Amino acid sequence: MSQTLPVAGSGESRLNQTQALLGLGVLAVAGVLAWGATSIPSNAGYAGVGPNFLPWVVSGLLALCGGFLVWEAASGGFRAMGEPDGAERGDWKAFGWVSAAILLNAGLITSIGFILSCALCFVLAVRGFKLAEGRFDLSLRAWVQDALIGMAISAPVYWMFTKALAISLPGLTQTGWL
Repeated sequence: MSQTLPVAGSGESRLNQTQALLGLGVLAVAGVLAWGATSIPSNAGYAGVGPNFLPWVVSGLLALCGGFLVWEAASGGFRAMGEPDGAERGDWKAFGWVSAAILLNAGLITSIGFILSCALCFVLAVRGFKLAEGRFDLSLRAWVQDALIGMAISAPVYWMFTKALAISLPGLTQTGWL
């Protein structure tokens, strides 16, 4: 359970420590990202933006979100959370499916290629999300349908990056199309 403390000089406002720690954690991540961005050269490239532009944007947005979370915790906490319905315990089986999807994608992308690896990631992640919703389906039809949808999403992304943007992604063959 989270602990609330009165905020000095604020009458009835209460500081939720757990939520404030979450906000401070986001601010810390923003700080680490900003510190890392200082080591990236700022030489302007195409369109006048350097390679450090995106890390600075992300760190700035994270700092904004972290500041908002701390302010929210100090002004009464996350008001719209409602009563807990068991979600605070987490759905570890669903988490396992999604984690396996991400780890397998990272481990297999160089050996089976971007399209198949991302399609597999999609299939396993869908299993986890459906499990969390209580709609877990292990039928062959569901697996094939999700695999086809995963390939329909990952193939155009692969072709856009490799053909249109000339960014090298690992493929299954040397042709550049799979």
